[in-house]
Amino acid sequence: MSQYLRIRWTIAPEIAPRPLIKCNRCSGVKPYRCSGKFRVNANGKRIDAWLIYRCTDCDNSWNFTILERRNRRDIEPALLAALEGNDPALIHHHAFDAVALRNRIGRIEEFPDVTVRKELLDGRPDCATALWLALRLDAATPLRLDRLLAGELGLSRSRLQNWEERRSLAIEPDGAKALRRPARNGMAIRIDLAGETDRGAIVSAASA
Repeated sequence: MSQYLRIRWTIAPEIAPRPLIKCNRCSGVKPYRCSGKFRVNANGKRIDAWLIYRCTDCDNSWNFTILERRNRRDIEPALLAALEGNDPALIHHHAFDAVALRNRIGRIEEFPDVTVRKELLDGRPDCATALWLALRLDAATPLRLDRLLAGELGLSRSRLQNWEERRSLAIEPDGAKALRRPARNGMAIRIDLAGETDRGAIVSAASA
């Protein structure tokens, strides 16, 4: 019977996605970076708020709408204070929301760079013959699952593919070509390491 080592990997993208916008100064489509600042405008009782982006070439600005013509009384005071104070956590939340950004502008530039924090949930590394990895994503990433696993476990992607074909590696929820698709929040990966001569090194890499 396999002795599972259960680990949670919390994955955080390092670089915020950048909208690709036609810059009226550069006369071409350019990536815009998040400035790290909100702009809040009050017109009577109505509030507008934007996250400011800047062209990476000329510093021209573009505003990503956060609030539009909202009545002040309908806005939580803490939210309004965070917007007016350029709260870093709120800026991070909006800057890394690739779905909202893509819905607003259409085209974005994404980056595969991530940091991975590993937390042992259950089991003993010295006794483990199998891994159960739970993925938690702070924000969406374009990083493919096979590249994530290969990098963190110190393995080749072809070996991972071989394991999947042998059913020594399983992904939940399952899907066609899951290894070649971006890692997603809530994924669980089970890897049977029985008979692998480098089992100890793989277990150590998975949990360290």
